[in-house]
This record gives sequence, C-alpha cells and structure tokens, in this order.
Amino acid sequence: MKTILVVDDDKEIANLISIYLQNEGFQILLAHDGHEALRLLEDNQISLIILDIMMPGIDGMEVCRKVRESSAIPILMCSAKTQDMDKVLGLMTGADDYMIKPFNPLELTARVKSLIRRSFQYNTELKLETDQTLKIHSIEISKMNHKVSSGGRDIQLTSREFDILYLLASHPGRVFGAEELFQLVWQEKYFVSNNTVMVHISNLRDKLEKELGYKLIQTVWGVGYKIDA
Repeated sequence: MKTILVVDDDKEIANLISIYLQNEGFQILLAHDGHEALRLLEDNQISLIILDIMMPGIDGMEVCRKVRESSAIPILMCSAKTQDMDKVLGLMTGADDYMIKPFNPLELTARVKSLIRRSFQYNTELKLETDQTLKIHSIEISKMNHKVSSGGRDIQLTSREFDILYLLASHPGRVFGAEELFQLVWQEKYFVSNNTVMVHISNLRDKLEKELGYKLIQTVWGVGYKIDA
C-alpha cells in the first residue's frame, strides 16, 4: 500500500483529499504545517507528497526545496494561487506537477496515480534487466538506479527531469519539440498554452549547468531541444 503525505493547513481540505485517496486504496498521513511535514517524511516511507503553498511557518515552497536537497520523491503542488508565475515557481522549486484549488477529485486522483506509476515503474520493469546506464559528455545516467552523476557526484533531479534527460540522452542529436516531449514523458494530451515542458527544461538545464559548467541541453529555436552527441 502506497503512503501519501497530504500537507495543508486547511484541515477541511486535507481531510477531503484524504477521503478521496483512501477510497482509492492509498494510506494517508496528514500534516498541517511545514515542520510537521518534514518530521513525518523522516519517520515514514512516503510515496508522494501533496503540498499546499500557503502555510504558516515554513511554506510549501520551502518544504519542497528542503525535500529536494536529498530526495526525488514525487511532489504535487496544490494551491489556490492561480497566477502563472506561481505555477512556474512551484515547478522550478522542484515540484513534479501543480493543481489549482478548487480541484476536481477525479483529476487529483488521476494525477496522483500517474506520478506514483512513473516514479516506481523502474523498480518493477527493470528487475530482470541489467542496468541501462547512458554515458554522454561527462555524465552517467543510470535507469535502474534512477540516478545521474558526474565525476562521482550525484545530481539530484525530480522524476520528470530524469525522464526528460534520459529521453534526450538516449537520442543524441535528435531534436524533440515541446509537444512531443510532453506526450512522451507525461503521457497526456498537450495543450498549446502549456508551458510545463519549458519550466522543467529550464530547471533541469540550470541543475546540469551548475554541476558541469556548460549547457548540456541545447535549444533549437522554434523547433525544440536536444543533446549533441
């Protein structure tokens, strides 16, 4: 049974989310502030975090940053803030997905299942396979361990960022458009106004450039993104 940590200072909303997901067979832990959330993360095996942004004390953005210092656990931001910049900031902080309140319970459940499935699919698909490690430029990408390293140092990526990097590195020189990347990585329908790919690419590029000292992912203006051979 997968355990989901729901973090929201609005107890009514937290309980409502809990009921929806318990009906789908998930085990739920509740936290109503950032400190409590971080404590529960240390003491429990968590499969996914549903994280509100606006909370007293440590807000959701700061919780997300602290989690990303040591873990790639899927994070679904859930907030009443609707401005595009809030969504961008949430994803840049390290969230894997973002939902606006009020939300459709069916959509919330679908996104939770999708994030968990993608996060854990490697453990089930690769049990009988040898490690598929890609080496490109100065980095190594281990599909089995879901790990990226350079010079023996690990580079912490979210599950979405890892999937994007692995896809680009698997096809050096090939240009992938934003719509194609979204459909292959998220496995959902792409909308013209969707800037999710751009945000994740930007975040991924910054992490890699900080470690490598150069831009690994190249932008082909008007076309898409690639990694040169």
